Amino acid sequence: MTASDPASGTARDPASGTAPDPASATAGTAPGPDDAAPTFFAAVGGEPTFRRLVDDFYAGVATDPLLRPMYPEKELGPAADRLTMFLMQYWGGPGTYSQQRGHPRLRMRHAPFRIGPAERDAWLRHMRRAVDRLGLHPELSDLLWDYLERAAYFMVNQMEPVVPTGRDLAAGD
Repeated sequence: MTASDPASGTARDPASGTAPDPASATAGTAPGPDDAAPTFFAAVGGEPTFRRLVDDFYAGVATDPLLRPMYPEKELGPAADRLTMFLMQYWGGPGTYSQQRGHPRLRMRHAPFRIGPAERDAWLRHMRRAVDRLGLHPELSDLLWDYLERAAYFMVNQMEPVVPTGRDLAAGD
């Protein structure tokens, strides 16, 4: 499954570990050494912003009856560190995630866990709150949210069966 990067129009897998610089698209001209655009990572405030995002997100996960049992570790700190490193790398920050863990392989890493629409929606609810609390410029917030939402849908690995109702059957559906 691929999605288009809103900044560059480039098709991309939402679970890949790197992102093109969302601010570097210049119509027909190659940037010179003095006019390099900042990365999204830098534009939103770097590591402190991503740490706040993830800390707020995991504060919600810690008390969520659906999501908390999915984390096998007693403490959420290691999971928070991994998500922070991944997001920083994805948005143009240091490549620490890949240096420590290799290619992200997000679907493979999440395969042991049942992730259905309810888990996705719970994850998105906590992440939406965390993104909103950052107070980013709306364009930056929208770009971040678009990625997070696509990634959450990409992680779904179980779909609840839809049981047709008598009305559905009568309508020919």
